[in-house]
Amino acid sequence: MPTDKMPSIMPARIANAGKALRHVFIRDFMVECLIGVYEHEKCSPQRVRVNLDLAVDEGEHPIIDDILNVVSYETMANGILAIADEGHVNLVETLAERIADMCFDDQRVDSVRVRIEKLDIIENAGSVGVEIERFRKV
Repeated sequence: MPTDKMPSIMPARIANAGKALRHVFIRDFMVECLIGVYEHEKCSPQRVRVNLDLAVDEGEHPIIDDILNVVSYETMANGILAIADEGHVNLVETLAERIADMCFDDQRVDSVRVRIEKLDIIENAGSVGVEIERFRKV
């Protein structure tokens, strides 16, 4: 497959019946935030794309069609927006770590993968950024 036809994000294989893990994800979440080390990046918001993959412990209780019994992607999206609204951050790595930490506020999250892409930085690149994976500390 030619590289210009390949998807930019390969789907993570996180869901696992044997380990009772559910995969909760957010794809291509567009956020404006103040991010970057250069002076011009400290006064004008930039577009970033956030992709989030969570491995969630399914637990032993049935969902019973109740949002309180699952990790809500809406809660995670609102958390990302709140972090972006906290103010300027220099590095995409810092933003990714803050998002990962926020995800672990929900005790059901076992691991998180965060991908942050700055979209309007390098002229001939669709995006630049970082992807991290973190596991809950035992």
